[in-house]
Amino acid sequence: MSIVVVTAGLFCLGLYGVLTRRDLVGVLASVELILGAANVQLVAFGAAARQPDSQALALFVLVIAAAEAAVGLALLLAAVRRTGRSRVDELTEVEG
Repeated sequence: MSIVVVTAGLFCLGLYGVLTRRDLVGVLASVELILGAANVQLVAFGAAARQPDSQALALFVLVIAAAEAAVGLALLLAAVRRTGRSRVDELTEVEG
């Protein structure tokens, strides 16, 4: 039961980071923390239920999280090159 508390704490910490951070890198790091907490919880529940399929699903989630981080960083670099800003509240205009 303690793993549930730890992963819930990590999830809440990541959620707090997403809601309060102004820097895009901090927001991306917080999203990765949320995905990591969910991944650990998935593996823990799979181990408790003795289902090895949960580890394969956790590996899939890890690959999706890495792809999300790569796309997020690419968007961050594009936004910084275009506007010179990396804060969320300063990026208000969308241009084509």
